[in-house]
Amino acid sequence: MMQMEARTEQRQNQTLSPRLQHAVRLLQMSSLDFGTVVRDVLGRNPFLESEEGMEDEEADLAQAGDDRVERADDIDDGDSMEGAHEADRELWLGDGFAPSRQSHDGDVSALDFMVAESSLNAHLHVQLSTLPLCPRDLALARAVVESLDDDGYLRTPLCELLDWAGLEPAASLEEMQIALKLVQSLEPAGVGARDVAECLALQLGSIECPRQRSMASTIVLRHLDSLAARDVPALARALGESVADIEAVCDRIRRLDPRPGWRLSPSRVNYIVPDVIVKKDRGAWSARLNSTIVPRVRINEDYARLFQQHRCAEHAEMGAHLQEARWTLRNVEQRFSTILDVSQAIVRRQRHFFEYGAMAMKPLGLKEIADEVGVHESTVSRVTNNKYMATPSGVYELKHFFSRAMVSANGKACSGTAIRGLIHDIIESESADSPLSDAQITRQLAQQGLTVARRTVTKYRQMLRIEPVDRRRRHD
Repeated sequence: MMQMEARTEQRQNQTLSPRLQHAVRLLQMSSLDFGTVVRDVLGRNPFLESEEGMEDEEADLAQAGDDRVERADDIDDGDSMEGAHEADRELWLGDGFAPSRQSHDGDVSALDFMVAESSLNAHLHVQLSTLPLCPRDLALARAVVESLDDDGYLRTPLCELLDWAGLEPAASLEEMQIALKLVQSLEPAGVGARDVAECLALQLGSIECPRQRSMASTIVLRHLDSLAARDVPALARALGESVADIEAVCDRIRRLDPRPGWRLSPSRVNYIVPDVIVKKDRGAWSARLNSTIVPRVRINEDYARLFQQHRCAEHAEMGAHLQEARWTLRNVEQRFSTILDVSQAIVRRQRHFFEYGAMAMKPLGLKEIADEVGVHESTVSRVTNNKYMATPSGVYELKHFFSRAMVSANGKACSGTAIRGLIHDIIESESADSPLSDAQITRQLAQQGLTVARRTVTKYRQMLRIEPVDRRRRHD
């Protein structure tokens, strides 16, 4: 018969409180995302204030006071009212096209000289408006323009544009094809194409030599796969031309633009703002925080003191706000202190990299930095995620400085970053007529005492975005 009994056991488990879990997520964020979170808290927490905002406000008040003193010295009481009315008149009668901001000496702002970006559609519509077209043809051409994607291609079948044009009587397919040809005649060349071959064919008019233009047309329309594979011998056999002539034509085709719409697309540049800046000072490398990414917030001591003096049970929500404000400041301080400690440890371990480049990169693991800083490996992993370091040789993610050790023939450890740098140098110095295969690169590394598998060389070459040997070979 089964007997039941009760026992008491003691176990130790580590659990993360919701607040600690949130702190871990904040540590893993990029500085841009972290700054957004801090600004959100700043906007809804009455106990937090921005140090930058306070300084700017004080500076504006001081400048406004100086301006009032200068105007009072320059004009008398009779002219002041007239000057005020004149300023109001200029403000209300402004047409919106005058410079929106001017300096005190009357010069326009530098913002007024910035180039206004134009979209591809707007650029094409302007060209259409200058052509002598009847309203029907203009409407069909505009319908084609509005259907182009950001690359400048027409991905929508022409038959689907017939109803979208909304003309009475309805447009025919022949009329829509004429409208497409009209759009394809506009600038930039290649716009309005339905595939890559047609896009390149529309740009062949820039090739002055008739013979080269004819060969280029045949290659683009019939042998695009061989062109993409850089199979020059196959193209030479198919066209019955010499390898040198085909190579010259292929070089000319590669100068064409397969995405003509990008020339007029709004420029979206994603800049990387480094979290840490590394410089050499008096012969020693040091890391410091980029002050521009550190949120400058503080607790409004006046509000906090008043709340403490009149605190009661009815003000529980305000107490939570004060606690959140203190916790936010603690998170800001802890986050950037940890980033700086980890970065300084990396700089000390990889000082040869900053002196001599990628070839001098040493193997480095998360545990080594964690032991030196006095934190857990997972903390180092989160700190190095989406954090960047600006160095004299470029901007690198902190994870770039970590790589596993690869033992060479003489027993010394070498990092994967150093091997990638060596592979890059080997390929850079190869002959264009006889480039090296991955197997040949592997043998060259072995001759230098580095035992690396061929598949590892292939992986590192792909990481360097270097094409395989067949596409690097240049045919004469």
